[in-house]
Amino acid sequence: MKKSISTIAVAITLLFSANFVQANTIKTETTTIEDADSNQLQSVYDAYFIVKDALIKSDAKLTSAKAKDLLTAISAVKMDKLKSDEHTAWMKVMKKLTADAKSISTTTDLKKQRETFKSLSKSTYELIKVSKSAQVVYKQYCPMADADWLSKEKAVKNPYYGSSMLTCGNVVETIK
Repeated sequence: MKKSISTIAVAITLLFSANFVQANTIKTETTTIEDADSNQLQSVYDAYFIVKDALIKSDAKLTSAKAKDLLTAISAVKMDKLKSDEHTAWMKVMKKLTADAKSISTTTDLKKQRETFKSLSKSTYELIKVSKSAQVVYKQYCPMADADWLSKEKAVKNPYYGSSMLTCGNVVETIK
């Protein structure tokens, strides 16, 4: 009798252990998939920040080149890997993001690039509000340009005026 009870106890313990291991494995796989999905848009955000930095330097050729990289990042997004709310936001802004990036990439007129960057920033903001970036992002505003932009740094570096008014603006929102 004692042997039967011991055998049953061992069998139950093994079943619970196997179930626990399987549950943890599924949880790990799900987390990995979710991490991959959340990274779908990170390359778009990273490319946006690089375009912004080129505008801060007032380097039209660099801005044009980096906007081409942004176009590449936009076209690499796999919509079927996005979460439902991200997919909805992506569908809303994708054409405008693409058109703005293409417009910036095909001109070396800094004034035109900066004007188009206003719209690019608006679309990127709509997207980042839904999906979140890997790091904290600051929405900043310049009253002189009457325009917003996104930055990874809290310190204001104005892409609309570059060195002539580098610190014009303020943080209006922190996106976590």
